[in-house]
Amino acid sequence: MERTFLAIKPDGVQRQLVGDIIRRFEAKGFTLVGLKLIQVSKDLAAEHYGEHKEKPFFPGLVEFITSGPVVAMVWEGKGVVAAARKMIGVTNPLNSEPGTIRGDYGVDVGRNIIHGSDAVETAQREIALWFQPPELMSWTPTLTSWIYE
Repeated sequence: MERTFLAIKPDGVQRQLVGDIIRRFEAKGFTLVGLKLIQVSKDLAAEHYGEHKEKPFFPGLVEFITSGPVVAMVWEGKGVVAAARKMIGVTNPLNSEPGTIRGDYGVDVGRNIIHGSDAVETAQREIALWFQPPELMSWTPTLTSWIYE
């Protein structure tokens, strides 16, 4: 089974969308294996957004993700990285399809509700950055046989 990293950003937490977002991933059939509410440090933010360090919007990314609590999550399931990206929608909420998280709840690219890993390799790096191994659970929901062949 594949794993992905998702983070509900400060705007999603402040707007009380956490429960609905978790419900969407559970309803899809994915398994929550890690969850925590954290105040992101500037160091963690800078490392997470490291590939954007030289870009002019980098300071704004760090400032925003550290501006309030974030819900960090690890989800597991078949094809979860690609499926999560489809469920989240594109970066600019105004270009996201209705039915996606960003399409349903977002308006501004700078307040786009949620982050999701864009590839399996990225997910592995982000999971290791945000979670220690003991913080992740390995378990099998009783519904698994009704989701997977």
